[in-house]
Amino acid sequence: MVSAKSKHKMNSRLQILSKIQTNKPAQISLPSIPFFEANDGSELQFKKALSLMSGTVKELNDYKTIQSFIQNEYSHLTRIASRLPVSTVDINPNTNIQTLDGIELAVIEAQFGVAENGAIWIEEKDMLHRALPFITQHLAIILNRKNIVATMHEAYGKTEPTEYGVFIAGPSKTADIEQSLVIGAHGARTLTVLLI
Repeated sequence: MVSAKSKHKMNSRLQILSKIQTNKPAQISLPSIPFFEANDGSELQFKKALSLMSGTVKELNDYKTIQSFIQNEYSHLTRIASRLPVSTVDINPNTNIQTLDGIELAVIEAQFGVAENGAIWIEEKDMLHRALPFITQHLAIILNRKNIVATMHEAYGKTEPTEYGVFIAGPSKTADIEQSLVIGAHGARTLTVLLI
């Protein structure tokens, strides 16, 4: 049996919801985003921006030189995840977290970079595993120098809304702890862009 007090509450609730529904503003279309052209959408600007984000750039010729660079630069690492022959751990979208834990280096490919802020767009299909860019100790991203755009506006225009992807700009950082900058607090400790 419903009390008179409960009935009054239900009626009040329905009245409020009804008033909200009748007073909804008319839907309007989203505003258009103006295109802002950066003064410098160059490779040099990209390198400067990435450097400010604590990332580094290594200029290489092709995939063969990438393999040589990784073998020389990261010879002390034993758990490497990549589609390149330098990989020592097999990673796929279904890899369990125990296997991902302890990955020392991930080498993945990016679709494009952004000159104004050093951000790099990576789609899930190139991550090997969605968590890999964030769980690895060191991250190396292969980027073709022809795929550097000037601004984030251009970058968003190149992304596919149906695809999962992320913008990464530099290694993991936080300055929340005693206002001191800590690199690698909750993700990769280093980020190297292998520019080909």
